[in-house]
Amino acid sequence: MNKRLAVVTGGIGGLGTAICRHLAHDGRRVVAVDLDDRPERLARFTADTAGLDVRFAPCDVADYDACADLIDRLGRELGPVEILVNAAGITRDATLRKMERTQWTQVLRVNLESVFNLCRHVVGGMVERGFGRIVNISSVNGQTGQFGQTNYAAAKAGMHGFTMALAREVARKGVTVNSVSPGYIDTEMTRALREDLRAQIIASIPVGRMGRPDDIARTVRFLCGDDADYITGANIPVNGGLFMSF
Repeated sequence: MNKRLAVVTGGIGGLGTAICRHLAHDGRRVVAVDLDDRPERLARFTADTAGLDVRFAPCDVADYDACADLIDRLGRELGPVEILVNAAGITRDATLRKMERTQWTQVLRVNLESVFNLCRHVVGGMVERGFGRIVNISSVNGQTGQFGQTNYAAAKAGMHGFTMALAREVARKGVTVNSVSPGYIDTEMTRALREDLRAQIIASIPVGRMGRPDDIARTVRFLCGDDADYITGANIPVNGGLFMSF
């Protein structure tokens, strides 16, 4: 039986790499989609996924036509995309009074429009084949809001609204659509924070540590399983108890 093909956007970042590894260990063929403008990140990703059925495909996921070309090319070379993980994301933090329009549009395009761009080009095939798994990586800050992140919080909250609506459209077709909302994860982005700010964040997390990329990747791996067919339209918080709600 052919192994299912999984696409992970933001795939060569710290979180994306962990997701790619976990999906590959679960028997998936994995394509990490990301920009190719930072050779050192790509080299680290290549080393971290050595020996696994994981490859890299460059694409600007904020570009609708580029996403169409990517999915078409993958379909011809590797077969249909049956698993999609939308993990691409950026921050451009500023209070709204100081936020430039470009800071707003860049975050919305990469963090939210990319979800439409990829889902639009894979969901039809998933429905026709009667199987699909879509997981969108949202954020605790999309649930709670965060000072200086009106753009990021809006995009991440919008991502889950998209998730619930699409889940209803395809629920009877063997396709599940869910989101995962990480809390603060120990990645390159959070390691760049001032040490006193990191300590303050950790002190606010009930379990007493930042999350690890593997904490998120394990959840994504579960939701992408063939037998995870009765969970759809859900948001799974993985935040160490930072935000608790029904």
